[in-house]
Amino acid sequence: MRKERLIVPVLAALTVVWLVAQLVSSVLFERSLSQALADLEARGEWRVKRISSDPGWLSSQGSILLSPLLGRPWRLELNYDARHGVLASDITGTLRPRLDGALQQAVGNVSAPSVPRWEGRYHTYTGRSEMHVALAPLVITQHGRELAVKGARLQLRGVYGDWRLNAGLDQLTLTDHDARLALGPVTLESRYTYIDGAYHFNQHDKLRIEQLTLSHPKLDLAFAPLVVHTDMALDERELRIDGELTLDDVLLTEEAPDTSALNGRVEVTLSRLNADAVRRVFAQLRQETAWGDSDMPVAEGVLQRLEPALLDVLADSPRLDIRQIALKSPLLGIPVEANGALFFDARALDELSITALDQPAMQARFLDRLDGDITWHEAPTVAALWLGLPLNARELTFDLVKGTWRVNGRALPDW
Repeated sequence: MRKERLIVPVLAALTVVWLVAQLVSSVLFERSLSQALADLEARGEWRVKRISSDPGWLSSQGSILLSPLLGRPWRLELNYDARHGVLASDITGTLRPRLDGALQQAVGNVSAPSVPRWEGRYHTYTGRSEMHVALAPLVITQHGRELAVKGARLQLRGVYGDWRLNAGLDQLTLTDHDARLALGPVTLESRYTYIDGAYHFNQHDKLRIEQLTLSHPKLDLAFAPLVVHTDMALDERELRIDGELTLDDVLLTEEAPDTSALNGRVEVTLSRLNADAVRRVFAQLRQETAWGDSDMPVAEGVLQRLEPALLDVLADSPRLDIRQIALKSPLLGIPVEANGALFFDARALDELSITALDQPAMQARFLDRLDGDITWHEAPTVAALWLGLPLNARELTFDLVKGTWRVNGRALPDW
């Protein structure tokens, strides 16, 4: 009898625990989603808006609108339906791209067999989230041009402060009458770590294109493979960007299909971009978006209002280090081993204007502030011949003085 009398309270207690766990799961899901959207917007590149939200104990539904912060050539509507469990929430949804009128007219007809769908999972007590997207083949046609995309997929996973993205593409083909560009498979690996509000962040990206081919009546090229690494870090003092490009082989498929025209590696670093000014630019962009409306998210004249902060980004005299150029052309028998650095003179920034950069006089002012040098080590004799230098010159130093290039103290020849 005593055991039977205990059943009802135990069941009641379990029911209460389950209801509380469901509520906690729903609340934590909603909080994590809001935090993730705020973090995405904090980068200063995207405009994020929740156009609908219906949270609940057992399930939550809603829609999110994502668009570039500057202008609005396209928008992506992400719909979600989350089913909450005690330990995790399972999420499904759809992706609906929207093009503005001008871009829709430029793109033309789009053919896709179904609306793209996605699925994901949010782990309630660890805060870890996962999202998977697989897109059906897509074809866009316009006036004899065709863009075909096959096998596009994306996986996003992580927790607050640390997100990883893996994307892939089996093939992309662009056809324009007699010309054809094809690339694939393509993979992208990315990791983004940050603190609250993206005050400091690090982003590491690796893009690998296994094969890229260009077919044109006047030129046929093939790249296999092409790899790009970038590391971007914003700390207390500066925004720093490291980049590396690796080419295994570039082939002239008609003229010399068996001999590489170019291969090698280039490594560069851009540094001394003022960190406080970069953060002010991001903050102003977010403010401009808040002032905008649904049709014009950023008001006219934004570049003029951003100009003081953009010029302040240059206040610490940015530096471009060419850490290594290691290229060679077996087809031409020319190796290139070079390094160097270029600098921007940041004195009297009030004499410069970014809004007037379309004017030759202002372009000349910016170029006049560039200095530096690049040294080509063990240059071949033919390079000295091209540049009008003594044929025994084996080290070529290209000096940039107030925007004007010289080589080994001499003016570059007019070609």
